[in-house]
This record gives sequence, C-alpha cells and structure tokens, in this order.
Amino acid sequence: MRVVGVRQRKIAVQDLEVGMFVSELDRPWHQTPFPIQGFPIRSQDDIRSVGSHCKWVVIDIAELREKVNLGKPAGPVFGKRARNLGGNREVIQLPPLQIKEPVEYETTATLKKELKVSGRVLADVETALSRVFGSVQREETLDLREVAGVTRKMVSSVVRNPDALLWLSRTREHDDYIYRHAMNTAVWALVCGRHLGLNEGLLNHLGLGCLLSQVGKTELPVELLKKEGRLDADEFARYRSYVGRGVAMLDGTGVSRAVVSVVQGHRERHNGSGFPEGVRGDRIPLLAKIGGLAEFFETLIGPRETSEPMTPAKAVNLLYDMRNIEFQEDLVEKFIQAVGIYPTGSLVQLNNGQRGIVVSHSAERRLWPRVMVMTDRNQQPLQSAKIIDLASFNEDKGPGETLSIAECLPHGTEGLNPEHFDVTGTESRWNLSRLVGS
Repeated sequence: MRVVGVRQRKIAVQDLEVGMFVSELDRPWHQTPFPIQGFPIRSQDDIRSVGSHCKWVVIDIAELREKVNLGKPAGPVFGKRARNLGGNREVIQLPPLQIKEPVEYETTATLKKELKVSGRVLADVETALSRVFGSVQREETLDLREVAGVTRKMVSSVVRNPDALLWLSRTREHDDYIYRHAMNTAVWALVCGRHLGLNEGLLNHLGLGCLLSQVGKTELPVELLKKEGRLDADEFARYRSYVGRGVAMLDGTGVSRAVVSVVQGHRERHNGSGFPEGVRGDRIPLLAKIGGLAEFFETLIGPRETSEPMTPAKAVNLLYDMRNIEFQEDLVEKFIQAVGIYPTGSLVQLNNGQRGIVVSHSAERRLWPRVMVMTDRNQQPLQSAKIIDLASFNEDKGPGETLSIAECLPHGTEGLNPEHFDVTGTESRWNLSRLVGS
C-alpha cells in the first residue's frame, strides 16, 4: 500500500513512534551519522539512535513512499547491525574504511563549463571502448593506451565537477548495453572514489578497471547477455565466466595489478555470495568493492530491453538495506552521500505536481537537490525549463510550505527529455545537445 500526505509537524524526539517518517533534524544532516536524509522509524532502536543526536525533529508524510509494515518486526535502520534481509543472509561487520592520506577535492568548474568538456570525454570513451571490444572479437592483441588516456580525462572531469560527467552519462542515449554499462559504472565509481578522498592515481586505476570490467562479456553470446537476470543454473554458470575471461584478456597488456583487481573482484560480495572466487569481507580489495557497488547500482537503474529499471531513489534504499550483507556498511553510506538520495539525472515529481530532472545535490540537504523543472503542475511541457534549488527555495519556509520531491519517476517517463533544454534552465540556441556537441 502506498500513502500520500501533505502534513509536516515538529515534535520532540521522545514523542517519536514506530511508523513515523523523519524528514528534518534540529541540526545539519552531515553532522549526524545518518547517511540518508529522510527515513522511516522502524524500531525503538531507531528512536534511541535519533535521540542520541537530536532533541526535536520534523516528521514528514508528504513524500510518496511505501507504508511501513508494523505487523512484522523490523531491525534498526541506523543501528550497529544491518537488517538481515532474506532471513538467512549473513551480516559481516568490519572496522571502518581507512583511506590513507585522503584528498579533499573542491569543485573548481561550473556545471555548464564542465559539461562542454565532459561531453567530448564520453564520446572519446565510447570510441576507445569500441576499439578495445572490437580487438577482442577479432582476437587481436589488446592496446589499452587509448582507454587509459580517456580514463585520465574522466578522472580530471570528475575531480573538477562530479555532477557534469554523471549528468551526461545518465541523460545521453546509447544503443550498446555493454558500452553504456561500463561507462556508467566507471562514472558512479569515480564520483564515490572522489568523495572517499582517493588520490588521482587510485581514481585512474578505479576508472580503468570499471571500463574494462565488462570486456569478458564480448566472448559470450548476445542472447545470453540479453537474458541477464533471468538465467537458469547452466546459463548462469556460463555467464559468470565473463569475469575470468576478462582477467585472462588483460594478461600481458601491462595494466596494473590494481586495475586487474577491479576486473577480477567487481562481482565478489561482502558476505561471500559473489563470484568467481566467493571471497568475502576484507579479502576484497577496496577498489574492487567500490567498482562492485557501482556496477550493481548501475544494473538496478540502467534501462534494459527485458526489464523495467528501478528508480534511483528505490535503488539507493535497496543498497542501504544491503549494507554489511552484500556490501560493506560504511562504503554503502559513503556511496549514498556521494551520489545523493536522488542522484544527478533522476527524473522526479515535486509535491506541487511539476516534473523535472535532478541537476545536482547538496551533501547538507540531500532531500533538496537542484531540479530542472520541465513541466507545469498538470505535467504539460514548459516552453522554457527553470532550475529550482530546493535547499535555497525552502530556506525560510516553515513545515507545510516547503517544495520537495514527492517521488522518483521511471527512466523514460514521457515528456521529460532534458536534451530539449539548456542545463541552466532556459530553452535557447544554447540547448544541451549543442552545448556538449560543440
């Protein structure tokens, strides 16, 4: 059952009850351990956790969401243990991630300026991948210098502005699923790695590993790849061989061990349920963990011929449910902090009925990103789109007056094509397609 409401109310933490939805705290979200801005109270442990950091909160039932099932016991949302989804899936607790000498990156380019650069970068990535995959199919010796070069360009772009490359990877169309999957996986991973503070050398290894992670699939039948997610036991055994095939292809190419570790380990899982080796926990290299998380997220939200993609907001919540089960807890939290609850490129509907696409998000106000609004309240296309920074718009608004995201919409929702508009919010000769193609 799905519920919709418009009421918000400020209450003391001691008045919280299981089933309520917390949308605001009495302090900035980034000053708390809660990675998701906006969450349901599922247990008394959740109430105690909130109470250890806050005196009052705002409960918000204006957001469209699944009704909390109070008839079944649920584990804590923010406790020390993740909820054990599926009953028997093992929860693995590891010490927090330690990044040696983390780098604090600053955004040094505007979105509009970086879009012009990153548009050419993605075009170069497509060309480089096409040549590498073509060499594999022709059984030629792999020359990875071009792919390594475009990886460095991707890293530089993400370092300057993490939203630009993510925006284009989400909004541009590509017919080849493997190419798109590899590119988008690399972008998600680089955005996460930047947030973690990985230096540019490690980001280059991570990005190149993600771009090459799918190369083994070129040796598998197209019919098998189209059935991914609906394979029987024999088909899955053949499908999972793509990892080993990819590692074998890289032998003798001169790529670093770090790059190979991403290709080899991106399908391993925190609790040992992955493949090809079934290793677990701290035996999975960090870059492979990041690549695996990014690849899984892209699998959830990427458009496919055979199935409807999950909305990014639902995918984010699913990842959070899988922390310390299939993915390490603090890595999941860092990934969510990096990409937002509504990642760049997410199609959304606001609580006033207007629809648009998320342009960028704020770490401090994760439920209030910048949105390019493309329709009116009746979902009719606007002649000119407009950018609304929800965090700034709501700064002086009281409960019940805020403009917020009501729901995340499926990829390809009719009437929401951002290429018809300039990313700055006006429809003119400087529209997005011209901006990135010039």
